[in-house]
Order: sequence, then structure tokens, then C-alpha cells
Amino acid sequence: MTIEQQVDTPRKRSRRDEILQIAVGLFATRGYHGVSMDDIGKEAGVTGPALYHHFAGKDAMLVAALKPVSEGLLSGGRERAEAHRGEPTAALEALVDFHVEFALAHPAVIALHLHELDRLPEEPRREIRRLQRRYVEEWVTVLTAVRSELTDGEARVLAHAVFGLMNSTPFLGGEVDRGRRAVLLRAAALSALSA
Repeated sequence: MTIEQQVDTPRKRSRRDEILQIAVGLFATRGYHGVSMDDIGKEAGVTGPALYHHFAGKDAMLVAALKPVSEGLLSGGRERAEAHRGEPTAALEALVDFHVEFALAHPAVIALHLHELDRLPEEPRREIRRLQRRYVEEWVTVLTAVRSELTDGEARVLAHAVFGLMNSTPFLGGEVDRGRRAVLLRAAALSALSA
């Protein structure tokens, strides 16, 4: 399931999706190496070996969790930029809104990306990194259209800085409700990009 499906079009989750969500939560809280197939099975209400009907192993679960995220971010970023072709400021605002919504909706997946991506086998890790670079380039194109004084390299620095801002704060949820966090994140990101 892509991030677009998770955010934009809720659907009935399959047993595989449920197991993956359990695995993502465990990986995010205990770390990839701190979780066994038996741990995941126990949380899912099945034996560890029964999980192999859905996934080839923990690596496959990690790939299944991380690759669709990068694919969804890239396709969502492209859609928002395209929807505002010729209106770079509106495109930038749409990109920020999209990423803020993603960050608030998927903190466990963000934690996995931040801490576990390098644990993937080489080929899926390369593919995910390639997708991430392409997502960044969507931002670079929009940023350099909004701020013509920026070089591509400078726009990349700003994009990565804003990703750090948007991706780190969803973990701080307790005392500020989600709607207010979204408003604060959006304002902070746009301010950082326009300075």
C-alpha cells in the first residue's frame, strides 16, 4: 500500500498490512535487531513461522515498509507540484502541506527511515535512496522557481533542513493537538524556506 493510499484513500486493510503495521511499530520502538519474527508473530496473534506466508523474513518486512513510503512521497510530491504548474509559491505550499500531513500520520515509518534504512540489503536500499533523491529534486525545482537566487545545491540544503524539521517534530505529540502541530510545522517550514 502506498502512502497516497494510506493518506488519501483509506481502504480495508489486509492481514498482511496488519502484520506489517505491527512490525513497523516494533521496529520503530525496539530497533530492527531488537525484534524477532516470533515477537512480531506474538503481537499479531500467530506463530513466528506463520508470518512466512506473508513475508520472506524481517528484511522483506522492512523493504515492504520503507519502499512504498519513498514511492508515495515521490508521486505525491510530483502531483502537488504539477497541480500548481506556473504557480511556484502555491506549489511550495502544497509540498509543505503534503509532507507535514505525511509526517504527522506516519511517525513510526519516519523512525524506521531514520534508524533502519541502512540495515536493508544493498539493492532495495539503493532503490529507496534513488526515490528519495528524486523527491528532493521535486522540491529543488519548486524552490529555485520561488527563489531564483538559490543554486540547486542551496535549494537541496534547504529541502533537507526542512525535512529534518518536519520529520522530527511528530514524535512530540502529547501536549499539542495534531491540528495545531500541523499549523506550527507548516508555518515553521515555510518560514525556513522563504528566509
